[in-house]
Amino acid sequence: MIELKGRTKTAVVEAEAGLSLLDLALKHDVDWSFSCARGTCARCRCIVTEGGDQLEGITDEEWDRLEPEEFEEGYRLGCQAIVKTADAQIKAANKTYF
Repeated sequence: MIELKGRTKTAVVEAEAGLSLLDLALKHDVDWSFSCARGTCARCRCIVTEGGDQLEGITDEEWDRLEPEEFEEGYRLGCQAIVKTADAQIKAANKTYF
């Protein structure tokens, strides 16, 4: 299960391998900020408080947009944070810069 916290709505949804946290938020009507869905705008920035190891590795797009300290704190870009397995247990909250 994945808990997604948007600006005003939180949803607990089934994990789906291969989908990003942003994909899941949009699929389940969670109000998650984004502009591009390609890793360039950074509006979908989120903090992963549980299960970060159950996401695919940090992408080049994330290295270009986020600082190393942010990764250490658990920040990822929602559009780039891909769920590895259907039994993943992840908690993430949209934390845009804006």
